Amino acid sequence: MNFIEKFLDAQRPKVQKGAKFHWLGSFFEAIDSFAFVSNKTASRKGAHIRDGIDMKRFMIIVCIALVPALLFGMYNVGYQHFLKQGVLDTMGFWQIFWEGFLVVLPRLIVSYVVGLTLEIVFAQVRNEDVNEGYFVSGLIIPLICPPDIPLWQLALAVIFAVVIGKEVFGGTGMNFMNPALVARAFLFFAYPTKMSGDMAWIYDMPEGVTGPTPLAEFAASGNSQYSLMDMVIGLIPGAVGETSFIAIMIGAALLLLTGVASWRITLSVFAGGALMGLLFNAIGANDYMNVPFYYHFITGGFAFGAVFMATDPVTASHTNCGKYIYGFLIGIMAVLIRVVNPAYPEGMMLAILLLNVFAPLIDYYVVEANIKRRKNRMKVSVK
Repeated sequence: MNFIEKFLDAQRPKVQKGAKFHWLGSFFEAIDSFAFVSNKTASRKGAHIRDGIDMKRFMIIVCIALVPALLFGMYNVGYQHFLKQGVLDTMGFWQIFWEGFLVVLPRLIVSYVVGLTLEIVFAQVRNEDVNEGYFVSGLIIPLICPPDIPLWQLALAVIFAVVIGKEVFGGTGMNFMNPALVARAFLFFAYPTKMSGDMAWIYDMPEGVTGPTPLAEFAASGNSQYSLMDMVIGLIPGAVGETSFIAIMIGAALLLLTGVASWRITLSVFAGGALMGLLFNAIGANDYMNVPFYYHFITGGFAFGAVFMATDPVTASHTNCGKYIYGFLIGIMAVLIRVVNPAYPEGMMLAILLLNVFAPLIDYYVVEANIKRRKNRMKVSVK
């Protein structure tokens, strides 16, 4: 690695302000900070905190936690493809995985190339360093999209997410909505047939063959052709990274053990979903309401959203009490939208985006309540 470091150090004067290639400065800093630990400190004077984790390490941990869902998603894309083709029994594990790998890889490439290019352009215009935030968003966006989404539509969604969802507000750390969910919302409202139709969830679907997700089946009849074990493992149609509850929980364990994700938010999302599901079970007004509450956890994007997107430290509530309220309302809203709105069986995306908007308000009232309690305690002590 020494020769790489020496090479980069030799190129640094060429991209500094006033040099011939100064317009590549942000791009160079992005490569340098990705390959090596930055030698910059927070400040040369004044109070600041030194910690063992920085933005790059934080984002790398999230990316590692996403790997199980990514790898299983690749396998499941191939599995669903060969299953609907009727030739699954003749295929081996690596043939199935390779088929899915070839489908998912171009979508990952498009997401990163388009997104990082925009990040670099905005950083250069603002004379800032490229932030590592998009490394996570660039991986999540293909994972929450159907495997059959056209590449040009995915590119448009990435552009919309980076520009409208983040950069117009000042970049990473300034956005009030999760950029990956902004991309999915753009696709859902701009190209609904590519995000909600039966043909969307299985790559290269044979003519005349349907592949509805379990959520679509629950919305239609309250039952599903897939077994409980299939749903837990993830061998069902769906977005690339959202189908396997086991793979998502492996990632959740890493995030919670390292303290990267908030256990308060994750736990309260599941608690809110369970309460809403049990309430519908008690009402039982239609077939969907009679679906056991735990099926909501293992189908659609509920688990993925609870672990990787509701816990986004930028767009979530920041107070401890606020995190409980924020997560609890997401769980309630996700199940409520699924069951009450038959035209849209998946509700996790809208639930998280809605609570992203209200997260600052939740924190405001939590802080105000704390201030009021302290004032009351002071009055009592004075008396």
